[in-house]
Amino acid sequence: MKNITRFLKTATVALALIVMTAPLFAQAAVLNRQLELGMSGSDVSALQTFLAQTPSIYPQGLVTGFFGNFTKAAVMNFQSHNGIAMVGRVGPLTLAALNAQMSGGLDTASATISNVNITTSNATATVAWNTSEGARGIVYYSSNPLATYEHEKSVDVSGATAMTDTSYRVYQNVALSGLLSNTTYYYLVYTTDQQGNVSVTLPSTFHTTN
Repeated sequence: MKNITRFLKTATVALALIVMTAPLFAQAAVLNRQLELGMSGSDVSALQTFLAQTPSIYPQGLVTGFFGNFTKAAVMNFQSHNGIAMVGRVGPLTLAALNAQMSGGLDTASATISNVNITTSNATATVAWNTSEGARGIVYYSSNPLATYEHEKSVDVSGATAMTDTSYRVYQNVALSGLLSNTTYYYLVYTTDQQGNVSVTLPSTFHTTN
């Protein structure tokens, strides 16, 4: 009986600590690595805390720091809500979506993409962007919504592609040609740094002129 009482007291203290620290994770959440089943750490706690804010996504709401099956199911729900293939792991695309919603954080393990700028004409578009370190880039584009499927260190994307040169640069621009006039195009920027880390932007749109 004493052992049971001691266990209950310990569990109560542990639960209280989780509840006390959860808001801290939510406020300072920046996910710096990809996450999957079996992993653990403070970033997993941050992920769980964020997902638990929406009961329809993470009804269990457990903040344990361990990426178990409940967390996998919650990630799949998040992916479904954000139009991402339900793979149940936090790959490059899911990481971008999460960090865009979690305190405006960015993926600092890979080259951070910023200052994306689009200039268009009736048949062309130029996509330019910066990265926080040298990287090579590809722009995926299509007049139809892009279909995506993420893997451990890559993302499959539908549509045509236009690539920068093979040099690693912190400023890149890609020219897209042969476009239809007065048409909405969907696009995504995909970069790879010298260590092979992948960063992507969330799919967005631009519109060609008449």
